[in-house]
Amino acid sequence: MELKFPEGFIWGAATSAYQIEGAWNEDGKGINVWDRFVRQPYRVLNGDTGDVSSDHYHRMQEDVALMKWLGLNTYHFSTSWTRILPEGRGQVNEKGLDFYERLVDELLKTNITPFLTLHHWDYPQTLQKAGGWPNRDSVKWFVDYARVLFDRLGDRVAYWGTFNEPWVIAFLGYAQGIMAPGICDYSQAYQTVHHLLLAHGKTVEMFKQGGYNGNISIILNLEHFVPHTESKANQDACDRAYQENSDLFLDPIFRGIYPKALFSWIGVHAPKIHEGDMEIISQPIDFLGVNHYRTESISYAMDGGLLKFKSRPHSSPGWGVTEMGWGVDPDGLAFVLRNLKENYGNPRMYISENGCAFRDIPDGDGFVNDQGRINYLRAHIQVIYKMIQEGVNLDGYYVWSLLDNFEWSSGYVPRFGIVRVDYETKKRIPKQSAHWYREVISSNGIGV
Repeated sequence: MELKFPEGFIWGAATSAYQIEGAWNEDGKGINVWDRFVRQPYRVLNGDTGDVSSDHYHRMQEDVALMKWLGLNTYHFSTSWTRILPEGRGQVNEKGLDFYERLVDELLKTNITPFLTLHHWDYPQTLQKAGGWPNRDSVKWFVDYARVLFDRLGDRVAYWGTFNEPWVIAFLGYAQGIMAPGICDYSQAYQTVHHLLLAHGKTVEMFKQGGYNGNISIILNLEHFVPHTESKANQDACDRAYQENSDLFLDPIFRGIYPKALFSWIGVHAPKIHEGDMEIISQPIDFLGVNHYRTESISYAMDGGLLKFKSRPHSSPGWGVTEMGWGVDPDGLAFVLRNLKENYGNPRMYISENGCAFRDIPDGDGFVNDQGRINYLRAHIQVIYKMIQEGVNLDGYYVWSLLDNFEWSSGYVPRFGIVRVDYETKKRIPKQSAHWYREVISSNGIGV
């Protein structure tokens, strides 16, 4: 039996600039916070850097040819802010902008629809020195950067994202310090959330007023949480986890408010909000990008940080955990999508990232028979089919990731790609999951 998806459902793959491009200081590119972060001791596993990574910058045409072989309808990528504006603002670097123009044109030539996200964590280091995201001026800096890309590519890009996973920028970058810029300050983290959302709203407003073509959105990492036991303390802790991961972003975007219970809990760490900010943040968007990977089991813990909880991976029976230590629970995706349908007006949505890292074991030719990854993807795509039947307004799916790449503070150990990259030779070798996904796309359906 095969589950057939609606006509027009789009199938894609996703990457991000810092994770695959390399060429970290070539052709006029400026320094971003990750270029600096990876050079600090003990920040990244094995001292790895994204200096070369998958070398997409020099192999872009080869990678687009791979996308064509896969049959992708669409490709989700991000642009490097400092490749376009080396100092974060001011003078445009034409060589950097030209790279993305050539990428978009190459995609269109092969009938692949571009989905461009403006910011996937690689913030300019010069702007970080000027205060970074906690500085309200960052809103203007971002809007000016976005305008450069809208003016150059607005006639050819169908889908735009403002930010990818602002939760990660704020909480892993500014609260926990395990991602760039490596700061541990909850007040800065919550102010960063507000300024990211304000920059998003201002950018959407500018996009609409400018009459640019295409659709614009934001991409949120929406995970599922379950209480470890049914005790009230665990249930309340689970609510706080949801409020920080989901409500903190969904409520202002779709309702123009922040979650009251969360702001009451965080107290003095709540951000400074100016009059009119919430109206700007809640500018109507054309769709919502949903990144989803895992479910976490939540327990109340006195030593559990500001929100007093600890999490552990939660998996459905028989699944185990991924190489990242993440639980595998396809039904968690169903919960996330139902929540959006029932509580946030059932917006038009795309699954903008979904995938997993299992330990790849290549054969003598470098080929990987990654059945675990296929099982993970199949289970989640089956959930998507079921949710569409339930009336969820979901129009497409992007696997994470097209290529093995630099996995941030985990370096090169985890491999999320459906295409293996030999990091010594940079040779691309489609894994079994790539061949499987190619069949899914070709048939617009999936077996059960």
